[in-house]
Amino acid sequence: MTIRRSSNDRLGVLLVLAVGTFTVGTDGFVLNGLLPAIAADLHVTESVAGQLTTVFALTYAIASPLIAAFTGGWDRRWLLAGGMALFTVGMAGQALGMSFAVVAAARVLAAVGAAAFQSNAYVLAGALSSEERRGRALATVAAGMSVSMVLGVPIGVLAGNWFGWRAVMWGIGGVAVVVAALIPILPEVRVPAAGLRARLAVVVRPPVARVLLVTILGTIAGFTVFVYLPVLVAPVASGAVLSWVLVGSGLGQVAGTTFAGRATDRLGPAKVRALSLAGTAVVLAVLDLAVLSLPGALVLALFSGVFGGMLMVPQQHRLFTVAPDAPAVALGLNGSAIYLGGALGSALGGVVLAAAGPSWVGPAGALAAVAALGAVLRKASPTTSLRSARTATPPAR
Repeated sequence: MTIRRSSNDRLGVLLVLAVGTFTVGTDGFVLNGLLPAIAADLHVTESVAGQLTTVFALTYAIASPLIAAFTGGWDRRWLLAGGMALFTVGMAGQALGMSFAVVAAARVLAAVGAAAFQSNAYVLAGALSSEERRGRALATVAAGMSVSMVLGVPIGVLAGNWFGWRAVMWGIGGVAVVVAALIPILPEVRVPAAGLRARLAVVVRPPVARVLLVTILGTIAGFTVFVYLPVLVAPVASGAVLSWVLVGSGLGQVAGTTFAGRATDRLGPAKVRALSLAGTAVVLAVLDLAVLSLPGALVLALFSGVFGGMLMVPQQHRLFTVAPDAPAVALGLNGSAIYLGGALGSALGGVVLAAAGPSWVGPAGALAAVAALGAVLRKASPTTSLRSARTATPPAR
């Protein structure tokens, strides 16, 4: 791995990356708050409109490893800039699309751009940090995603109510242009090239596969509920009031991500992951009771954000540990796992909502969180640990 430029400006680099993840995160989450308006405009049901999230997530999951395989040792700045440019084109397509099919196609373009940007943002953050501060560096970039829920999503929902959901898409695209213009200030970073065969070899390592399974199941739990949160809380929070529920979730995400960064460095990733998933299971299990009142919905959103925001930093940190010879590959695969889980979760939530009704969406998400917790608590066998230790080699610098 090569890095060119003094590391004195790492904070500025992390902030640019965080703004980029903020932009991508706003697009990924804001559709949930605008779901009723999008469904009405495109003349589809809310469960069908929710599949726009599935399209985005599934495309990201497929595109991320392919992009990484075919771009090998490219300067990461090219991928970050190109990804953000394609993401901008996708946002314009969504704003202009007059049918579900056109908007879905634009979501595909935006997802490919997001895959190129986001996974490389975490690679860059991890590469620029020391082992002792890697958790905090990753948390800084991940905070952009969390802040998108605190500011981007609620502002997007309010703007959607005032100006229409298409104006929100144009606004996100405008911020993406600004981020793309800032990419040249980042340092040049190249990582060892890894083709699809090498990536598949990393996936089948038991410790890596176990981490990715936790990512998929944990994300299924969150997306099963969050995508359809406007429908679930509609009796007590709609329109502008819905923004406050989303603010609560976003504040929780920021708090959870911030806590996870320091806690992972001090306590290790295992304890933080277990706390995150156990808390998520409990919160989603009581969702039906919480949404009976506005205060209950606000508390639910806050704590679901806290526990959900704690998961990915220790997951990423764990991947640096179990795949020290291929951290870029492992993080890219984790990005795919996140969006695969998002696709499965949004699809599962849509099926449960349409077939069984809103009262079953929370329990479905809670079951996924319990399954993820079981995967975390399952201990690796001594044979597996010894095999991983023998095959791992330090990353080149």
